[in-house]
Amino acid sequence: MMNEKVANLLNDQINKEFYSAYLYLDMANFYSRKGLSGFANWYEIQAKEEQDHAMLMYQYLHNNDVVVTLDAIAKPDKVFTTIMDPLKAGLEHEKYVTSLINNIYAAAQEVNDFRTTQFLDWFIKEQGEEEKNSTDLITKMELFGDDARSLYMLNSELAARVYSAPSLVL
Repeated sequence: MMNEKVANLLNDQINKEFYSAYLYLDMANFYSRKGLSGFANWYEIQAKEEQDHAMLMYQYLHNNDVVVTLDAIAKPDKVFTTIMDPLKAGLEHEKYVTSLINNIYAAAQEVNDFRTTQFLDWFIKEQGEEEKNSTDLITKMELFGDDARSLYMLNSELAARVYSAPSLVL
């Protein structure tokens, strides 16, 4: 039987992953309104990934006979005014999510829940990738964002991103 604290943290994380999807869709909306469909595409794919993360945790809890409780998902509260704002907010959010995953991992380690720590290993690696991707986008914008041609090229690069579902075995 899964430790109650670990189960509750995972259940809370499901809701936070769905919130992350909402936040990224809000960022996609911002970029769509600015005519940057590539940036919008990038964040739409981010939203799909966050939904997948929630569903992986949902399935993991079900596989361990834990009842999942779905809470209301808060409306994103960030206000974006510049093209850089969502990029910085995205990195800040990914760092926050990393801290949440680390807290769940620590709680699972504390009670010797090796199955859950092994399950979370994938998420730890994924968060490293998410933070790197967010940092790279900020770096590219800082280097090229003021130049219209470069912004066009970056937008085109982001438009080429395609969705790839995670291949985590539960």
